Amino acid sequence: MVRRRRLGVVKEFVVYTLLRLGLFVGAFAIVAGVWSQLADSVPVLWALVLAFLISGVASLTMLNSPREAFAAKVEQRAGRITDKMDAQRAKEDTD
Repeated sequence: MVRRRRLGVVKEFVVYTLLRLGLFVGAFAIVAGVWSQLADSVPVLWALVLAFLISGVASLTMLNSPREAFAAKVEQRAGRITDKMDAQRAKEDTD
């Protein structure tokens, strides 16, 4: 049962991370493609920086649901850990 809970948190993290990575790769492809059409060469560093900024802004709106799902899982897990620690403290106080 503990393993199943961990996989839930890991799954949400992996999904969100892969979506962010895909958004970054897509933004880089678009930036590099447009840049190559407008100029003879594409400065890779500037294309990466611009793609990073674009994907970061786009992820705020496009990836809101997966981010909230991941945050909810983390919050649930933190709540369970806090409850266990409180129960241990209460048990120690009665001993």
